Amino acid sequence: MGLLALLWGSAFLWIKVALNNGLSPAQITFTRCALGALVLLALAFGARKRLPRDHATWGHLIVAAFFCNALPFALFSIGQQTVDSGVAGVLNATTPLWSLLIGIAIGTERGTHPVRLGGLLLGFAGTLLIFAPWQQSGLVGWGALAILAAAASYAIAFAYMGRKLTGRGTAPMALSAAQLLTATGLSTLALPVGGVDSVHINAVGLVAVIVLGIFGTGFTFALNYRLIADEGATSAATVGYLLPVVSIALGAIVLDEALTIRVVAGMVVVLTGVGLTRWQRRTPSASPLVGAEQSVASRTAAP
Repeated sequence: MGLLALLWGSAFLWIKVALNNGLSPAQITFTRCALGALVLLALAFGARKRLPRDHATWGHLIVAAFFCNALPFALFSIGQQTVDSGVAGVLNATTPLWSLLIGIAIGTERGTHPVRLGGLLLGFAGTLLIFAPWQQSGLVGWGALAILAAAASYAIAFAYMGRKLTGRGTAPMALSAAQLLTATGLSTLALPVGGVDSVHINAVGLVAVIVLGIFGTGFTFALNYRLIADEGATSAATVGYLLPVVSIALGAIVLDEALTIRVVAGMVVVLTGVGLTRWQRRTPSASPLVGAEQSVASRTAAP
């Protein structure tokens, strides 16, 4: 769990380093998707898991890959041009808040307990604290909004995938490999917009984007799948609470990013709100492998 949190939480650091060393958001998005897809394809074929063959599944994968990979990956890279990596990690933690809000809107979250609704309000209050629009030094701007939109895009993807891609008979690893392969195709279409410019990348930028694609996007899937299979989906989901802590720590230590009391307080409020939204009455737990089947594909997205 610690290694998984480190790899996922460090993704914001690698994005920032790649941006600072010559790569454009479109180039980072394409490379990340392509390298992640290669890793997952190798793991799927090594485990003798076949990619989906029916056209309907691939049609759903196009939608899932757009909202779960291509779009948020691009938005994070765009947003981090002006937003610190640590703050990006905190804003990414709002994804469960958007998921609950979308669930209420489309009717999948019925009879929501007041504790969860209170957590929703508290979480967005923490986001407002981080943005601090009442201060001249607040984070309100296109970069921060792009990252918040990326978190919302993940939530849209998870809702769609839960309805259209779970239980279709394809192994989660193969399904995720196909999804990132599709995302690579979608990000290729975006290369003409800022992706074919002259590349003035150095060794640091090259290493950053390779680590982001292979480890921060590809191998994290294998670790998460193992964690879900061993400990269950609920236990594995607690990794999400560690990601903003890792991103803030790495940003401050490696990139010397400023760490204000307001941002730390906002992070605490957001994570408290997220914790409350996950509250539910005790019910008999499902099999860990069932949990893996239902949630492992979506977990490859974060961050």
